Amino acid sequence: MVVSLACVACLCLVVVVSGDPCLIISEINADNPRLDTTEFVELYHTSGQRSSLDGYTLVFFNGNGNIAYKVLDLKGHSTDDRGFFLVGSVDMLPKPAILLPPNTVQNGPDAIVLYHTSASRYNEKMNVTAFGLVDAVVYMTRRTGGAEFLAETLTPGEPAFVEDESTLEGDESIERCLLSEDHWGFQVSSPSPGQRNNCTPPAAPATIPVITELKLGGGQVDGFVELTEAPAAGPLALVVLNGRTDRVSVSVDVNVETSRNGLISVNIEKSFMKGDDSGAVAIYSGRAVDFPSGSPLSQIQPLDAFVFAGPGNKPSANLTEILIPGREPYQLSNSLREGGYYLSRCGVATWARDPGVFWEAPQTPAQPNQCPWPKICPHSMVLPGGTDSPPHLPPWGNSDFLINELNTDTPGAAEDGEYIELWHPSGRRVSLQGIWILLFSAHNNKPYREISLSGHYTTSKGYFLLGSDRLVPAPSLRLPPNTIQNGPDAVALYRSPYGPPSASQRGIPTKGLLDAVVYRQRGSDKEAQELSKALTPGQLPLLEDPDVLPGDEALSRCRGLYPYDLSAFSVAPPTPLRENSCPRPPPAPEGVVISEVASSHWTNHNQQRSFVELHGPPRTDLRGLVLSVFDQERSGTVIALPLTGSVDADGLYVVGNVTGADQTFLEGSAVPARGAVVLCYDLFSVCRAGTALTNSSLRDVLVFSENQQLLSSLSSSRGRQVIPAARSVEDGPVSLSRCSCCDVRSPSSWTTSSPTPHSINLCPSSAFSSHIDLCLGPLSSDAQQQQSGDCSSVIQGKRVAEVAEYLEQRCHCGISALYLQGANFSCVSGWLRVWGNIQALSDHQKALIIQTSHMSPSSAQGDFCSAPTTGRYSSTASALGLQIGLIVAVLLLLGLGAALFTYFYRRRRPMDYYTMELSEHAEGLSDL
Repeated sequence: MVVSLACVACLCLVVVVSGDPCLIISEINADNPRLDTTEFVELYHTSGQRSSLDGYTLVFFNGNGNIAYKVLDLKGHSTDDRGFFLVGSVDMLPKPAILLPPNTVQNGPDAIVLYHTSASRYNEKMNVTAFGLVDAVVYMTRRTGGAEFLAETLTPGEPAFVEDESTLEGDESIERCLLSEDHWGFQVSSPSPGQRNNCTPPAAPATIPVITELKLGGGQVDGFVELTEAPAAGPLALVVLNGRTDRVSVSVDVNVETSRNGLISVNIEKSFMKGDDSGAVAIYSGRAVDFPSGSPLSQIQPLDAFVFAGPGNKPSANLTEILIPGREPYQLSNSLREGGYYLSRCGVATWARDPGVFWEAPQTPAQPNQCPWPKICPHSMVLPGGTDSPPHLPPWGNSDFLINELNTDTPGAAEDGEYIELWHPSGRRVSLQGIWILLFSAHNNKPYREISLSGHYTTSKGYFLLGSDRLVPAPSLRLPPNTIQNGPDAVALYRSPYGPPSASQRGIPTKGLLDAVVYRQRGSDKEAQELSKALTPGQLPLLEDPDVLPGDEALSRCRGLYPYDLSAFSVAPPTPLRENSCPRPPPAPEGVVISEVASSHWTNHNQQRSFVELHGPPRTDLRGLVLSVFDQERSGTVIALPLTGSVDADGLYVVGNVTGADQTFLEGSAVPARGAVVLCYDLFSVCRAGTALTNSSLRDVLVFSENQQLLSSLSSSRGRQVIPAARSVEDGPVSLSRCSCCDVRSPSSWTTSSPTPHSINLCPSSAFSSHIDLCLGPLSSDAQQQQSGDCSSVIQGKRVAEVAEYLEQRCHCGISALYLQGANFSCVSGWLRVWGNIQALSDHQKALIIQTSHMSPSSAQGDFCSAPTTGRYSSTASALGLQIGLIVAVLLLLGLGAALFTYFYRRRRPMDYYTMELSEHAEGLSDL
C-alpha cells in the first residue's frame, strides 16, 4: 500500500450509527490561497442517490461571540444523483447549487452546523444551539484558536479541528473520513468538491511496521499478510496465534528483501489462518525462534496486531486485551466465501493495533488499497426533531475527563468487583475518542496495562465504567478478573489521539495527562514516590482503607473537580454509574466573607497578581467551603477550589498567585477580567456545576461584571452586585477591597484600592478628605422624578451610587459610594446639590478629586441650588433621624397650641359661681 498523505489532525464527532441513510457535512474549504473565491461546503447523502433537503438548515457560526453570521434554508433543494450538494463561491467549479459571495465562509474559529427542524428557529445573530442538530464541524487555525465554547456546545468532548495551512502546497480542505469501525472524523486533504473525499490512511512511521492487508481462509490458497517496511525497527517476527488456546500456531521471520514499493508480503499456510475460527496476527521485534509453535501468548507488547473472531467463536478476553487493549476483534461474517476474506486497512485513524480500521476490499498486493466509500451514517447525539440538549454545565477550567471512582481491592480472592469509573463534567453523552487509561506498577514505575477507550462513549449522564466482567452494573469495557493491582500503584488518564502515551514519551508519561490517582496499601508510601512525583506532585498516595467500612469500599471523588487532586477523594461505598455516596462535610464555617479580590488582567503592571482574600474569625477551619470563580466570557466556572486550611491569627486567608498565599490556584488558573467570585458551602451538594446556588449555600459573592446572566444567577434579593470597574489610583496594581465589614453581598461595601494581601484593606479615610460643592442636573434614569422634582430616592441613599458613578466618569480615580459617607444632599426641582466632605485613599487621589470638583459646574444653576428646600442629609440614617425629629417637633407644636387655646378660652369666659353653688347642693341631696 502506498501512502501519500499524513493525517495532520483528526477530529472524531460524537456519533451513533443509524441504519437509515442520512445527510452529513462531507467537506469544507473555508480558506483559499490569496483571494477566497473558491470556498465551499459539501453535503452528502449516504444513500448515494438524489434526496430532498426540505426541513434542513445550514447555519454558519462565528467563534467570536458564538453567534450566527449566515443562515441558509435548504427547502426546495435536493442533492444530485450521486448524493452530493454544494454551497460555494460564484467562481467555483463545479457550480454550486447555492452561490455565495467571495470571502463568505470565515476562516475560524468558527463552526458550520446542519439542523433539521423548523427553519424559523434559525436566524442571523442567533446564539449557538444544539437544538435540532444533525451534524456539525467546529474548526480553527493554529493562529486563531478560541473555538472552545463552540466545541463544548456542538461536539462535546472533542476539540475543534485545527486546519494546518502548511500541510499541502496550494489549496486544501477539511474532509470527512471514516476513522475506525463506525466512527467518523476529519482530515486535511486536497479539495474534491462533488467527488469522493481523498481519505488516505496515514503514513506509517519508519520505526513501527503496520499491517495493511490480510487474507483469511477459503479455497486452496494460503493466507496472506502485508505490512509496511520499517528499516529502523530491526529484525521482525510475524506470529499467528490460536484464539481459543492463546498459543502460537506458527511464527515467521519477516524478510525485508522481499519488499516492493515499501510493502512486505508474508504467506502463511492456510490451516493457520482459517476464516471460520478465531485467532490473531501480531508483529513483534525479534526472531521467529523467540516465539516457538505451541508457546503461550507473550506478555511483550506487539508493534501491531490484528485479532479476528470467527462466526460464533470469539477469541479469549486475555488474547484480546493483551494484543488490542480496549478494542474489539474484527467480526467475520457467517458466510465463508470460497476465496476467503480480503481485508484492507482503510480507516484513517492514526493509532495502531485496531482491527476496526480494516474493511473488506479487493486484494492489491504491493499497491495502494482500493477502499470503498462507506455507507455508515453518523448522527450527532441530538437527533432531528429532538428536544433541546441538556443544560450545558460550566467548563471547570480546561476540564476534560476525570477519574471519578476507583475500586482496586474487593473482598474475597476472586477480585471480580474491581472497576474504574470516569466522568465528564458536561454530564452528557461524550465520545472517548483518543482517551487512554494506563495502569502503573510502583515496582518498576511502568504501565502494566494500556487501554484505549476510542470508539466508546459515556452514558447520558457523563459516566463511563470499565471493570471486571462480573461487575454489576455491567461495565462498557470488561477486564479480566484481578486486572487492577491493589497497590502501591497508579491509574492515569490521558488524551493521546496518536497512540499510547508511552510510545512517544520516556519514563512516566506526563504529556496529555488528564487525571491520575496514586494509591497504596498500609506501609507502602515510599514505594510509590516516583509515581507520585510524576503524576500527583506534592501529594501522598491514597489509602483504600479496608477497615473504614464493613463491606466493600471505593475511592470516590467527593471534594473537588480539579484533576490529579488526591484531596478530592474519600473512602466511600462503591457507586458505579451513580452519584458518589460521599461522607457529609463538616458544619459550615460562620462569619467568613470575601475581603479582597484582584485579577492579573486588570492592569499591565508587573506586580498585578490574581488572588482572593477571605476574612473571618481567627483560626476558623475552612473545610467545607469552596471558592468558585466565574468568567463571563466562558459562560461558567473556571475555578472551583475546595478550601483546606484555617484563617490565620489576624483573621485572614489568601488564595492565589501571590507570595505567602495560604492556598494557590492551579497552574493556568486566574481571576478573570470580568466575572464573579463566589464563596459557597459543600461542593458536591450545592456548589457542583449545574446546581442552583441558593442563599443557604452562598456565603458571599462579589460580581465585577454587568453580565445579566451572572447577575441573575448569583445576585440575591439584597440587590445587584455590580462592582465599580477596577482602576489604578497611582498607575500601580489594583484590587477590589471590602471596606464595610458586616454588610455581606452589598456593592456599597467595596472600593478600588492598592492590593494588600494578608494586611488590612486600604479604604477611604477622613485623613485625606476634601470639601466639595456640586450642583447636578435632573437624573436621566427617572423622567417622572425629574418632572415632580422629587429627589427622595437620592437622599435616602438609593441613588448615591449614581452620584459616585457621575464623579468617577470625570475623575477616573476609583471613586465609589463609600467616598460619599460624609457628604450632604439637597434637592429642588429635580436639581441635586452635593456638598460637604468626600474621603480619599491618598493625597494623590485627593488632588484628583479636588481637580474634578473644580471642573464640575456648581454656580451656573445657582437659582436651583442656592436655596435648597428639601433639607440636608448625610446618609440614610441621618435622613431617618431628621424625619423622626420633624414628627416630634410637630407633635410638640400641636401640644403647645392646645395648651394656649385652653388658656385663652378660659380667660374670655369667667366661672359662673351661682351654678357652682347649686351644683354643690344638688350633690348633697343626692347623697341623702
